[in-house]
Amino acid sequence: MKPRSISAKHALRQLLLMAVCFCVPMSVSAEIYKYRGSDGSIHFTDKPMKGNYRLLWRSGKKKRNSRSNYSLARLRKNKAELTPVIDDIARQLHLHPGLLHAVVMVESAYNPKAISSKGARGLMQLMPATANRYGVNDSYDPKQNLQGGAQYLKDLLKMFEFDIKLALAAYNAGENAVFKYGNTIPPYPETQNYVKKVLHEFERNRLAMLN
Repeated sequence: MKPRSISAKHALRQLLLMAVCFCVPMSVSAEIYKYRGSDGSIHFTDKPMKGNYRLLWRSGKKKRNSRSNYSLARLRKNKAELTPVIDDIARQLHLHPGLLHAVVMVESAYNPKAISSKGARGLMQLMPATANRYGVNDSYDPKQNLQGGAQYLKDLLKMFEFDIKLALAAYNAGENAVFKYGNTIPPYPETQNYVKKVLHEFERNRLAMLN
């Protein structure tokens, strides 16, 4: 199926419809991907393609790195419940809450049980070594994960003289990767897309806070 483009005006209606569909059991495996184009248009497709696509939902057998049974309704519920904790930790560390929310959204979509194929866990997708480094005993505990991940992000900001792009690139690919390429964003498509996605979410959050 080719991706279908819809205007921003109809995006919310489409997402709500999809949220309802998520509750309908299916006997075969299916996936839904969401893509935001460079012009802001939104596309939905049942096949992964090149570009800024995100797996939104998968039915059938649950894979270790999937977000099966994780609906838009659940995302909104988790965000509402976690916002006070995220905002409090951001204030403690003198981070912009919109930035911390952006990282959580891109990393896990506010799913505290998220786990990647590489073993990154929880809201801020901490690798075991990073979790140990920051004293996180249970990466699935929202508060522990947020505190460890936020402190790591703050340390990266200091390390790269508060260059947000480099700090985010290091959060995704590791600080050594940024050093390797002369304190620039590494030429990894995943990392480059990650930085763009987080900055996009950060800008949306900043604008929302002004209203």
